[in-house]
Amino acid sequence: MTQNSFKTLQEALLLSLEEKLIDDEEFAVLYEEFTPQNLPFRHWDYEKFSLENKDPAECKADFRFEKSDISLLVDVLQMPDTFTCPNGTVCDSTEGLCVILKRFSYPCRLSDMISTFGRSVPELSMISNEVTEWMYNAHGHRITEWNHFIMSPNLLQTYSVAIHDKGAALDNCFGFVDGTVRPISKPGVNQRAVYNGHKRVHALKFQSLALPNGLIGNLFGPVGNGIFIHFL
Repeated sequence: MTQNSFKTLQEALLLSLEEKLIDDEEFAVLYEEFTPQNLPFRHWDYEKFSLENKDPAECKADFRFEKSDISLLVDVLQMPDTFTCPNGTVCDSTEGLCVILKRFSYPCRLSDMISTFGRSVPELSMISNEVTEWMYNAHGHRITEWNHFIMSPNLLQTYSVAIHDKGAALDNCFGFVDGTVRPISKPGVNQRAVYNGHKRVHALKFQSLALPNGLIGNLFGPVGNGIFIHFL
């Protein structure tokens, strides 16, 4: 149910109370029942998304791609003309791509995207999930093939030689293990499992293997606060 639908129902309840069609107790129960859980962001105050109306500099800042490259990405990824979410929400391929590009930029929350796309938080969430799932199903095998390629024996030898040539004592080191802590909201249950005493926040941990060419060769996570060591 959309924010407008909740607002219409609440106005109807107020009118019913004024006309004495329902009593105070019924009003309180029904009003609470039809109060939206999402914050009432006024997405209807913003224009619908149009890439043509985006300034090139703004496009680069929001999506981390040049404006002229967005349509090229749509063609290369062979995206469908439209995406339809389970509730019937529809967006075209360009908007769908821009939604996930914006969503995966850091930092970015769904509510931060309202002014860019003129859509509600639930709509943006469903579009993001729909396009991400399509992307994984359509191109997930290519990601697997790419991971196998960058970790092939020949390239591992190339990495180790490059590191040794920079002055490293070892001649068989091909990457660098690193970890990062991503803060999360305090969960309602199992808080201790994700509380990080060192950083003093509730968080999830990730462990990655960075290669000399700047790519991530392996990523392990998310996991809770327990100490972990992941082997390839």
